[in-house]
Amino acid sequence: MGRLGLILLGLLAACGPVPREVAERNCYERARLAQQPRGEIRAGLGSDGEAAGGFDIAVSSDFLMGRDPAQVYDSCVYQQSGQLPSQPLYSRSDWRN
Repeated sequence: MGRLGLILLGLLAACGPVPREVAERNCYERARLAQQPRGEIRAGLGSDGEAAGGFDIAVSSDFLMGRDPAQVYDSCVYQQSGQLPSQPLYSRSDWRN
């Protein structure tokens, strides 16, 4: 197999399913963003004494469409791993409503 064939084979392998545990970690944040927007505000002083600050906000289309975070989580995990989550989103100890 030539060099191009090896590169294509590597790219195809990267498109395959990921382990369920990895998919659950990847999809958790997506479910959080479906629940509500998230943001961050920064303020401080630079070494030159000048005020510095900023903010970031993340709003997902899932939130705007009013999708249930548990359904977002389930479908995301299934799409990435080909398996359902090991436990429902709302029963995870790290999930807070």
